[in-house]
Amino acid sequence: MSKYFSLILLGAIVLTSCTNDPVADKELAILNIELASILNQKGGEQGLSSFVMPESDELWKIPQDPLNPLTAEKVFLGKFLYHETGLGVVPRKEVGLHTYSCASCHHAKAGFQANMQQGIGEGGTGFGLSGEARTLSNLYQPEEIDVQPLRTPSALNVAFQTNMLWNGQFGATGVNKGTETRWLEGTPIATNHLGYEGVEIQAIAGLGVHRMDCDSTLVNTSSYKAWFDNAFANIPEQNRYTKETAGLAIAAFERTLLATESPFQQWLKGDKESMSNDELKGAILFFGKGNCGSCHKGPALNDMSFYALGMEDMNGGGTYNASSDNSANLGRGSFTGNAADDFKFKVPQLYNLKDSPFYGHGGTFNSIREVVEYKNIAQKENANVPSSQLASGFAPLGLTEQEIGFIIAFLENGLYDPNLARFEPVELPSGMCFPNADVQSKIDMSCE
Repeated sequence: MSKYFSLILLGAIVLTSCTNDPVADKELAILNIELASILNQKGGEQGLSSFVMPESDELWKIPQDPLNPLTAEKVFLGKFLYHETGLGVVPRKEVGLHTYSCASCHHAKAGFQANMQQGIGEGGTGFGLSGEARTLSNLYQPEEIDVQPLRTPSALNVAFQTNMLWNGQFGATGVNKGTETRWLEGTPIATNHLGYEGVEIQAIAGLGVHRMDCDSTLVNTSSYKAWFDNAFANIPEQNRYTKETAGLAIAAFERTLLATESPFQQWLKGDKESMSNDELKGAILFFGKGNCGSCHKGPALNDMSFYALGMEDMNGGGTYNASSDNSANLGRGSFTGNAADDFKFKVPQLYNLKDSPFYGHGGTFNSIREVVEYKNIAQKENANVPSSQLASGFAPLGLTEQEIGFIIAFLENGLYDPNLARFEPVELPSGMCFPNADVQSKIDMSCE
């Protein structure tokens, strides 16, 4: 969609506004024109189209790793592997066998987050309605469970990231060019030596970190063998059913997790009535006075830059193996070893935020309002972060209460895709429950 097409869209907005309320028609038309004008300015050469996501089945349009080209067969396989609890074959405790999956901490009901401050893989029990009730199993000690000391990032819209995790450590390309000395053997980061981009590296490394693998029994006694054959026919059979190929398929699927049914995306594609007036006003403020678009860019409203905003770290309050002195709290600096990168975290994507009410790298904010108000005031809350490290753009925004309300309306509703369940399988080839298969999760999900 070029700027020329955007001008055609503007004309269509004006000409097709038609309700029984001329005043409402006029306000809607004015808001639509104002937002389109701002987006055309912010979008650079591509204009408004720089914010448009491809559809999930338009594989040729989706950003992808040249070493892992997207195919329908690969995406299809990855969809099942991503949710497959049967991959949990190397648990710390036997009771954890086949009870967790990638989706344990990144599931559709939570916007592909965990719906918890801290996601729990192996060693967790229960699910509740949408992941909110998962907690420490009494069969595990806190130090034995599978958790991370930072909030689980969303797997939604990862196609627009070249490097993964809050500190960007996964991925051999993009911002990690020149960091090869940090890809230490014997650590998950060494997976970068395979040469893939971040989505692929995280999927492959994640299978190892979370003690998951392609069990030969699972592959040979289910549809998986034929599906691997279809997806990786170019790979010799002896190398076809591996952690690497499984990771590549999972990554291919993850790249299709796109929030294309959100009102903002529908608006970008021509539906002038997909967003309410309040949401339109919020979008105008988001990209205008609020200056949020200076960091949140492109289709996913994310960025591959790292900034210190002085937010609190994950610590206590029912979390496990997280503390104020954990090296993960250094953000990008924990990976690069460069003090100039300390306390700086990657700019996250912004779709489906209300599905999991935990925000910031530590998950210490519990509403979108809290985050917007925090950025509006721009006063750091983490005493460990030197003021000299704070982002230059971390400054008071001067937003009024009404303007904050409009921005919240845009973030909560304009960027909300209500149909992420379309990315879940109906059932798994293994016949196991997902995203978890522990006893309490099965009860919560009515899964036998």
